Amino acid sequence: MYTSKFIFFSLIFLLLLTFLAPSISSELDLTDENGDDVDGLEELIALDEQEDSQHHEKPSEAEFVSKAQRIVLELNNDNTKRAIDGNEYVLVLGYAPWCVRSAELMPKFAEAATALKELGSSLLMAKIDAERYPKVASTLEIKGFPTLLLFVNGTSQPYTGGFSAEELVIWARKKTGVPIIRISSDAEASHFLKKHSMFVVSLFEKFAGPDYDEFTKAAKMDNEIQFVETSNAEIAKHLFPNIKPTNLFLGLVKSEPEKYTEYEGTFSTDEILQFLDDNKFPLVTVLTELNAARVYSSTNKLQVLIISEPDDFKKLVEPLQDVARKFKSGIMFIFVDIREDNLAKPFLTMFGLEESEDSVVISFNYSSSLKYLLESDTTPTSLEGFCSGLLSGTVSPYYKSQPIPDNKNMSILTVVGKTFDELILNSPENILLEIHTQWCISCETTSKQMEKLAKHFKGLDNLIFARIDASLNEHPKLQVDDYPTLLFYSADDKTKPIQFPTKSSVKELAALVNKNLKAQDREIRDEL
Repeated sequence: MYTSKFIFFSLIFLLLLTFLAPSISSELDLTDENGDDVDGLEELIALDEQEDSQHHEKPSEAEFVSKAQRIVLELNNDNTKRAIDGNEYVLVLGYAPWCVRSAELMPKFAEAATALKELGSSLLMAKIDAERYPKVASTLEIKGFPTLLLFVNGTSQPYTGGFSAEELVIWARKKTGVPIIRISSDAEASHFLKKHSMFVVSLFEKFAGPDYDEFTKAAKMDNEIQFVETSNAEIAKHLFPNIKPTNLFLGLVKSEPEKYTEYEGTFSTDEILQFLDDNKFPLVTVLTELNAARVYSSTNKLQVLIISEPDDFKKLVEPLQDVARKFKSGIMFIFVDIREDNLAKPFLTMFGLEESEDSVVISFNYSSSLKYLLESDTTPTSLEGFCSGLLSGTVSPYYKSQPIPDNKNMSILTVVGKTFDELILNSPENILLEIHTQWCISCETTSKQMEKLAKHFKGLDNLIFARIDASLNEHPKLQVDDYPTLLFYSADDKTKPIQFPTKSSVKELAALVNKNLKAQDREIRDEL
């Protein structure tokens, strides 16, 4: 069967693929067949500004999106090289008209472009329909949808930020030389608070010295959070009301129950970044298709997922937040709506719980590729005990298993995860085990060969034939990465099974069985 690690990352990858799932969507196209060039873009912006001066009514959302999308340059066969070579910074969105993720990202990208323009950023925001211009997209190395690439003086680097308009702006400003915003007045602070829900605030007596240098390095290295600095204690208090009287301060602000978190470590770049990693997520993160990649890339090695109906989760959220506070440095808590098949089902499948309608609490350790299941009722007490056990190593890993079958009078025993020790590892007999899956095409041929072998060797007391469905059963001692697989477990040593070639004929397999039985001076049967 697949190893636990292989299944673990395969299904996580399946979950990530939903982030790029295709769907039919529409996108406003403001270019003609030949596309707009950079000069045309400037004319559109000027026209928009002229219209704004003539009309004072608040624009509708559709009008806002339309205007924002005109600020984004549409690349084509003629203008792409000129746009990238002629600008120091260009952020390119590669999309396909049918891609639902592209359609979701497009208005956020346009909104970010508008915000960056208002901030006076020199960054050019551009997009390209990779289906309409495949050669250009290939030259830019756009291979999936959506793809975001930043070109700095013509050289590309991958986008590593979030996917909201605010996160796009923060990442873009950090990469184009503005990692920190300096705030010098209450008016600036008020304006900033209207636009940012999460940020790092710092107070320095002077914007110089070793502590400030470490802070600046951290601001440049972080890709997600806006950093703010001030030298005025009253302004710092405006941004972080819980601040204590001091000349040196750093804290994290976010729009969550734990809104203000003060940094208490030394001003070291690594320690500041670790503080942000430990605290940037909510106490309990709601998993969505847009934040899935960011959640999986979290440095927290342990993740505890609560998969349930939203109404059931609401009853648990407050006590769960109390538990999360106790373990936030070592465990990330995530809520998954069980009704969202794209998000919940891959996790449930990994535990053999696809049909579950009740709340499920599971955990993953990314460093060891082990998974865990809370097998008692979900209560604050059981959750806290589960988390304590995960960190102390006293919770046993979970391996999925089908129900124990009735093998009475069966020529080939059916092994499940729960019976692998008893029927295979602890059995005093020689065992030929067939490892298959439900979706394996070539497994059917091997299964028929096993039936012929079992019939041929019928009555031989020291030889047992068995099979296990690796897609539904797991065991830590069964580490196989190909299907079908045939393993011969000798009665003398069950720790080192011998692998038989599955492409052999029945006669060749019978000869291999006899060869291994001969080594034990046991009764053998004539070959076929």
